[in-house]
Amino acid sequence: MTVPTLSDEMRRQRLESPAGPVQMVLDTDTDNEMDDQFALVWSMLVPEKLRVRAVTAAPFHNNRSSCPGDGMTRSLGEIRRWLTLLDADASLAVAGSDRYLPDRNTPVDSPAARRIVELARDAGNRGEVLYILAIGALTNVTSALLLDPSIAAHCVLVWLGGHSRDWLDNGEFNLIQDVPAVQAMLDSGIPLVRIPCIHGADALVTTLPELRERCAPYGKAGAALYELACRFMKPADSRIIWDISTVGYLMTPKAFQSRLIPTPVLNDDASWGAGTGRPESREVCRILRDPLFSDLFGRLAAASVSGR
Repeated sequence: MTVPTLSDEMRRQRLESPAGPVQMVLDTDTDNEMDDQFALVWSMLVPEKLRVRAVTAAPFHNNRSSCPGDGMTRSLGEIRRWLTLLDADASLAVAGSDRYLPDRNTPVDSPAARRIVELARDAGNRGEVLYILAIGALTNVTSALLLDPSIAAHCVLVWLGGHSRDWLDNGEFNLIQDVPAVQAMLDSGIPLVRIPCIHGADALVTTLPELRERCAPYGKAGAALYELACRFMKPADSRIIWDISTVGYLMTPKAFQSRLIPTPVLNDDASWGAGTGRPESREVCRILRDPLFSDLFGRLAAASVSGR
């Protein structure tokens, strides 16, 4: 992969929180559990700030799917269901990869990968930046970068993946599913904001009583999110809503503490390696929980007034 040239100054600018509205893609394994839906709803409630151009279905394989392709298909159906609930354009939903990358040099062609390429080129032609919020395996995103390496110069990737580099292991679901995709992404030169799961997004805890009070009464979307949570949680449970971290990075930037580091290397055993001499990336160190949930719940309440 040919790494695009971005000056150090331009890369640092890209790695700062954007001041105005952004063009964005949400890449999501939506049927994997319950947190993707919260991220999808939040991103669709703020068109004045987040201009969602596509919601791409990522593959996943766990006890909710028979194979990565089945996971992608299930996620695509779930994306469409929620877009319909939100009275949003169903054509935003785009089918993704039906398998993981066979190696770090070979893309998996898909409508999602091609749509990301198209949107990134369009953003570049207009002098804008496409923000890709990735909350699943990186198969679609990295396939786009492999299909057209030049798009890395027109994008910022905000990825929830891996754990903090000082954690005991790195067996995190989004990362471990497609290690070659992560390796190739890290080598692509794309400006990266990485949100670790442990020592990062694990701060974003909620409970059913909170969701009953602050989601359930507020429109179709709020009621549906609460109903979804009831299927996954017991009354006394708390649960981490990991995936809202990526939307929160754009919506509530002051809630995030982060640092610039050389873009790390991911070894074949999924451990982090030193990135000495590599382009800078941003790594989130801490997230304040309350600002994210307050903004999400406030948007749900405001939307319910308009009947959503």
